[in-house]
Formats: sequence, structure tokens, C-alpha cells
Amino acid sequence: MSGPGISVVICAYTEDRWEDILAAVSSVRAQSRPALETLLVVDHNDTLRERLAKEYKEPSRGAVVRVLANAGPRGLSAGRNTGIAAARGEIVAFLDDDAVAERDWLLHFAEAYSDPRVMAVGGRTVPVWASGRRPDWFPEEFDWVVGCTYRGLPRGRVRVRNVLGGNASFRRSAFDAAGGFATGIGRDGDKRPLGCEETELCIRLSRARPDAVLLIDDRAVIHHRVPEVREHFRYFRTRAYAEGLSKALVARSVGAEKGLESERRYTTRVLPAGVARGLRDALLARPGGAGRAGAIVAGVLTAAGGYVVGSVRARRGGATFSVPAVEPARPSVPEEVRVRE
Repeated sequence: MSGPGISVVICAYTEDRWEDILAAVSSVRAQSRPALETLLVVDHNDTLRERLAKEYKEPSRGAVVRVLANAGPRGLSAGRNTGIAAARGEIVAFLDDDAVAERDWLLHFAEAYSDPRVMAVGGRTVPVWASGRRPDWFPEEFDWVVGCTYRGLPRGRVRVRNVLGGNASFRRSAFDAAGGFATGIGRDGDKRPLGCEETELCIRLSRARPDAVLLIDDRAVIHHRVPEVREHFRYFRTRAYAEGLSKALVARSVGAEKGLESERRYTTRVLPAGVARGLRDALLARPGGAGRAGAIVAGVLTAAGGYVVGSVRARRGGATFSVPAVEPARPSVPEEVRVRE
């Protein structure tokens, strides 16, 4: 195997996703460009960790699988940081525990890193709806609500401000330069579905390494399971509100100009075009047209409301989160960061 070694990190937290976790690991083991190792990081669930350790105790065909306990506070960011610290590869890739990667996923990542300036590469995430099909009312422009690539992202292999965390990779040296994923921003098990931790990291990386190139290659494809509960408008609204809260925290940290750079184009060009398509489909009596247009408007207003609330909270008390320094083979020591006016 030529090129950089790639460690794949999969973070898990619940036995409810047991079959999904096994499928995710199997998809890594089936890669045309083999991974150096797969790291399963379990988030404060001893029963799941012990079960996975038993499952992968015996050597098997494919990349080595190591099962680790999250060494930091509960949540996805700390789990990823635990994987980074333990990773042996020059490249660290992240795969959601309820997703499977296509066979050439790592191959396309590895090819992009032939340019030494490239510090991060993301891919395309395709939704797999529990009902078997996309709900008629659910706009593709809001597929980020269910952790997938949304309409409006550029196609091909292109430079971007940030990659999306469920299907992404970074040079190990990127974390040496910028630190790890910030805790206090992203998801924590089944609590409110916050996000934006990868956005904050990528902006921080670009500031630490102004020459850094961040890419998305839409040939690096994974398929992400969308459970039935996330096909309903109630979850759509909750996730949009949580995104607004998260965006306010990121903007408070890195400044609104950079923190909302991509969102301005999205809200002024991509979403109006989506509303127009929905209204056109409604006029042509196509299923879901009016619902999609209405969902886009509702999603924007709900996210904006979350952003306003998050901004007010930050101004009143200061937004606090931790940015850990990720060091190989040792637990990370978080450095408290307080965002002030």
C-alpha cells in the first residue's frame, strides 16, 4: 500500500445501533484502498464497549479494529479527540456509526492528499430513509438536518471553508496546529442535536495554517441511515433551531464574517431558488411542492430564531467551550476558552 496510512475513527454511544456499527466497520474493511486501522470509540457506555471488544477480539480479514473508551467528557467531539490521540495514521478519517462507506471512499481521500497543502478532505453523504423514500415535503436544501450533503454544495473536488464531520478526514498534523474538536458545541448522545464543531475546527485550522487547503470530493461517498423519527417536521424544526444556537456560538468565537461566510450564499441564493422550485412544482400539481417551499421558509425562520437566542445568551454570559490539544498516546488536556465581547 503506497501513500499515507489512514486511521478510521467511528464513534458509538448506544447498543441500539449495534447492527449499524458492525456494518460501518465492515464497509471500512472492504475498502479498495485499505485502512491502516479502525478505531471504535465508545462514549461512556461500558456495556457497549465490552460487547464490541468481544466482537473484535479475534483477528479478522481487513484493517485492525481497536475498541477504546472516550477519554474525555461525554459527547461526539471528545470521542473524536480520543480517536485522534490514539490514531497511528498520517491521515485520520471519520465515519458515522450509522453509515456505510462505498468501496473507493478512502481511495479518493488518499488521492487528494498528494498535494501537501491539503489539510482536510470531506466527501458526499447520501441519505438512506427509513421509510424507503424521501418525504415529499423534505427539501434537499435541508439535508444537513439529517447529517447529509445538501443541495447547494459545490460538485466535484473543490475548495471549501469547512468539511462535514460525519464524512471527513484530516492530516494528523492539522490537529497539532489547531487542536482538536471543541467540546461544548456538538452532539452529546440523545440530547439536543447541536452541531458545527467541524465548522469551528476548520476555521481555526485555516487561521493557524493560512496556506491550508480544505476540499470536498463528492466521489468519496457514504450512505447515512435516517431513522423514522428524523423524517418528521418536528425533528426538522428542532434540528434547525439547534443549528442556529450552534452557529451563534461559532460566530461569537471566530467572528460573524468568517463564521457565516458560507451561510450568506446559502440563504441568499440556494434557498430562494429552492422556494421557487417548490412553488413551481405546486403550480404543476407535483407532490410536495408547496410543502418543500414552506419547509424552507420555516427552516430559515427557526434557525434564525435559534441564532438570535444563542447570540443573546453569549452576550449576557459569555460562551464557554473547550479546545483540547490532541497529543499522541496520551489523554488530551482541555484548555478552557471563554468568548468575550
